[in-house]
Amino acid sequence: MLPPVLRHLALPVIGSPLFIISNPKLVIEQCKAGIVGSMPALNARPASLLDEWLAEITETLAAWDRDHPERKSAPFAINQIVHKSNDRLEHDLEVCARYKVPLVITSLGARTDVNDAVHAWGGIVLHDVINNAFAHKAVEKGADGLIAVAAGAGGHAGVKSPFALIQEIRAWFDGPLALSGSIATGDAVLAAQAMGADLAYIGSAFIATEEARAAEAYKQCIVDCDSDDIVYSNLFTGVHGNYLKPSIRNAGLDPDHLPESDPSKMNFGGDGAKAWKDIWGCGQGIGAVKAVLPAGELVARLKREYDAARQRLGLTA
Repeated sequence: MLPPVLRHLALPVIGSPLFIISNPKLVIEQCKAGIVGSMPALNARPASLLDEWLAEITETLAAWDRDHPERKSAPFAINQIVHKSNDRLEHDLEVCARYKVPLVITSLGARTDVNDAVHAWGGIVLHDVINNAFAHKAVEKGADGLIAVAAGAGGHAGVKSPFALIQEIRAWFDGPLALSGSIATGDAVLAAQAMGADLAYIGSAFIATEEARAAEAYKQCIVDCDSDDIVYSNLFTGVHGNYLKPSIRNAGLDPDHLPESDPSKMNFGGDGAKAWKDIWGCGQGIGAVKAVLPAGELVARLKREYDAARQRLGLTA
């Protein structure tokens, strides 16, 4: 069952937090369009910028809601990297507490103390998982919901088929469940629900939006590429993820013959974002991305496709 904060979305979608790329402008437009907008806390650099960004988001969305009572904004989420290398976690949680951030997405580790901190201000925790074992651990440690990161997702993706992953989690968990992995059309959003997920989790398609803080070459590369242009590697962060081959070639590497990285070298603190900042993360669903659009237009397209898919299947309720 979905908590009240997630029950009245215009489309059952969470815009996933895009490392380096998500910013208040993108989050605000996603929320105004009726889907959950999100960003990693670590995107605010220096750390003091997070306070300014959360003020901008909360104040702008409050003004939107006052002016549009008939279509209020969706809630927003902040992603917290829980890995031990994130030396900002305590600071960033304190800032989120001041703004009573409604949704927190936790990644790379499940911690009871983090979940308790979010619950103390009335927030909801959704945790990224790539398999059923991690899903059990997350719920045992107090996560309210799960994000099943299946094969083909951008960033730190898993290797499980979405059919297998959702099936196994739903066998024991009836709480909020989102699905991530190559979702870039309204048809795929409906398919995620048909499998048993409550929400679709969409990231890569939002990189190719006007509001995203990505290089224009990055956005155009997403428009020009498809699933054949994605490579799965752990070289860049120590955790396996999906990346665009052209950006790897531009860095002087052969995307088809990348070495393995030592997972113990994983680093999400300090200047961790700078080492491979020109290696572009991306999921396999980008064949559906045909142009760089405003985020609101992308959501509108997804909604049209979603409604058409429901009608095609005779789903009118």
